[in-house]
Amino acid sequence: VQLQASGGGLVHPGGSLRLSCAASGFSLDSYGMSWFRQAPGKEREGVSCIRSSDGSTYYRDSVKGRFTISRDRAKNTVYLQMDSLKPEDTAVYYCATDFQWPCNERIATIKDYTMDYWGKGTLVTVSS
Repeated sequence: VQLQASGGGLVHPGGSLRLSCAASGFSLDSYGMSWFRQAPGKEREGVSCIRSSDGSTYYRDSVKGRFTISRDRAKNTVYLQMDSLKPEDTAVYYCATDFQWPCNERIATIKDYTMDYWGKGTLVTVSS
């Protein structure tokens, strides 16, 4: 299993970025995918996830209405579209999957150590 995250960068407040996570070794049709982030000096936190069975999506409150998670089944890739970015969104973003957890509203509180596989992080910096 491999997860390859990309798409981070420097953006001004109010700007947009799209992160990608290409999965190999398993199918997104079978397992959900999550995005986490870790800001400097803070614990890693769940941001969003997408369920494999029906494509349901879940977000932590602070990104609802600004971030959109989606998947391309043909490419076995998950995306995180981030709009109206704020300085507090600055963090290293990681994609991850847990073969035992399908994804639900607990994304905001689930502990990162439950995840089975992680991609390398991609840095998002929101600054003027």
